[in-house]
Amino acid sequence: MKRLALTVAISATLVTPALMTPAFGATIKLGLLLGFTGPLDSVAPTMLSAAELAVKEINDSGLLLDGSKLELVKADSTCIDANVAVTAADKVVTADHVDGIVGAMCSGASSAILQKVAIPNNVVMISPSATSPALSTIEDNGLFFRVSPSDARQGEVVAQMMYDRGIRSAALTYTNNDYGKGLSDSIQTNFKKLGGTITISAAHEDGKADYTADVAALAAAGGEILVVVGYPDQGGKGILQAAVDADAFGKFVLPDGLAVDSLMNVMGNSLNGSFGTLPGFGPNADKFKEIAAANGFKIGPYTGESYDDVALFALAMQAAKSSNSADYKDKIFEVANAPGTQIGPGELAKGLKILAEGGDVDYVGASSVELIGPGESAGNFRLIEVKDGKVVTVGGQAG
Repeated sequence: MKRLALTVAISATLVTPALMTPAFGATIKLGLLLGFTGPLDSVAPTMLSAAELAVKEINDSGLLLDGSKLELVKADSTCIDANVAVTAADKVVTADHVDGIVGAMCSGASSAILQKVAIPNNVVMISPSATSPALSTIEDNGLFFRVSPSDARQGEVVAQMMYDRGIRSAALTYTNNDYGKGLSDSIQTNFKKLGGTITISAAHEDGKADYTADVAALAAAGGEILVVVGYPDQGGKGILQAAVDADAFGKFVLPDGLAVDSLMNVMGNSLNGSFGTLPGFGPNADKFKEIAAANGFKIGPYTGESYDDVALFALAMQAAKSSNSADYKDKIFEVANAPGTQIGPGELAKGLKILAEGGDVDYVGASSVELIGPGESAGNFRLIEVKDGKVVTVGGQAG
């Protein structure tokens, strides 16, 4: 009886979901942690559509690990409540037994999930949109990657764009969290290096009903333009609306999350002449825009990165011949970079086939993926301007 009990115990250990690699032809689950509620809830839907498109493309090919299918397990990270994000991540890992996490969407949630869920459970995370510079140096056991560039890089691009347009002084306000502080510090540091002056750098709180006092303080400090590092469904929008209402600033600098259709639909021509940055500039941007349109959604912030996020998981698993994080985490860097056949959007079946046959791929994807250092993205940016109430691309900056 003791021998039988021991055999049963060993067998149970061997089939513990966290320890086994799913059999070929099985379902491979990826957790998708986006801010479906919170200050970026208007951005999440197109990111979801892009991730779902990559899953469909992979599953339709039938080539992932001899016919395994990908499944997204969606959860809400909120972007602003780290405790909620950790609880959501813990559920998809321990109850749903996902094999990797697409996300989180925002920097604070990503840091919390990485330290409290991903590392203890040895689960790979690839974020499409967490940009805080603090994530570059966090101890991650080789489990954290991102396809969006750090805000240390975006700050350089924003500062240079301001300077190139003749701006020599600016007021700056930022949402009071990891993302806001990291990007604002980078903009300020790089603008000063160029010879510019930041007259004031002031945090704003999300969720306020009135931002009149915030704008009054910013206007009193002076500046040719107002840089707003914030969210389109929260304080960023509130600051912009209050500034327009008070005629405090004529133009604004709009980094990544603010250059979205939802904000343009509300504020329209009042933002004309404002300019900023969006990630994801590159040779395949137009191609992915066409693919997205054919599948019923528009390109928004971090849309291409969300597609690329899922693609990297699938290609790394194919290269490792395993969906176990411990096996495929070291393959992510390999499939994202040269050497190998370049793979663009709409070519995931081609990439999976090459890897299955023992070849190498260089995944470029929708957002010109290139990883540098410990899971960091080299970073490519669209330079945008608001014209006739719409966001238009006026240039690009490679990483």
